[in-house]
Amino acid sequence: MGAKFQSRLEVLGIYLFILIMFVVILYPLLWVLGISLNPGTSMYSASIIPKHASLEHYKWLFTNPNSDYLLWYKNTLIVASAKTVISLIVVLFFAYAFSRYQFVGRKNTLYVLMLIKIFPVLMGMVAIYILLSLIGLLDSLVGLILVYVGTSIPTHAFLVKGYFDTIPRDLDEAAKIDGAGHFRIFFQILLPLAVPIISVVALFNFMTPFMDFLLPSIVIRSPENYTLAVGLYNMVNHEFGNTFTRFAAGSILIAVPIAAVFLFFQRYLISGLTSGASKS
Repeated sequence: MGAKFQSRLEVLGIYLFILIMFVVILYPLLWVLGISLNPGTSMYSASIIPKHASLEHYKWLFTNPNSDYLLWYKNTLIVASAKTVISLIVVLFFAYAFSRYQFVGRKNTLYVLMLIKIFPVLMGMVAIYILLSLIGLLDSLVGLILVYVGTSIPTHAFLVKGYFDTIPRDLDEAAKIDGAGHFRIFFQILLPLAVPIISVVALFNFMTPFMDFLLPSIVIRSPENYTLAVGLYNMVNHEFGNTFTRFAAGSILIAVPIAAVFLFFQRYLISGLTSGASKS
């Protein structure tokens, strides 16, 4: 009886902890949504449940001639799409080579990548700025994409390699007996089996430009090249904090598609993360 009671207490404690974390996460989101629906531009007079809810701020972002929100959205979509495609191609080939083949320098390269993962990107900002300036890619979306791709490779390569390691090598050997080459094995056998980890890496790559502020704020200088994070920040900053309701509306519009994609690929995310982390 005592063990049963103790088990129930443990379950109750787990659910209580989950409930507290849910409230902690949901409360600020509700405030942002409430602020975006409040009329006017002041954050101080806004409430979490507006008395006169309005979509005027969402309409302003898309229809006002002074709003560059659509331009920022387009820039972010370009950067996110290019980063996702390029990073995915590089990471998949990289992980396949390191998972399936033995070659000179393989072990040392893995150690170097592991070492790179330890240090945050912030430590290399000065070097990144100087390098982009020297090659003429400062203040350009191309330069920003290249930096994003380079910084995402170490972490994601280990994640995908760990997943590839869980796929039996017997499948490769059976395909070789049937006359399949390296590329056929990669595209027709490994990739279909690696859909969960591909979904994880693709989502992580696509999300980063929407939420990252630090790197674009250093690389990008021209307003026509702003991403959403930089554009929304400068919109608030230049107006002395008088447009927080519009800022909140813009933030909600960023979160909705990302949340929808997360929910759609939820089963792939869970299986991909757990399997990819098992042998990295």
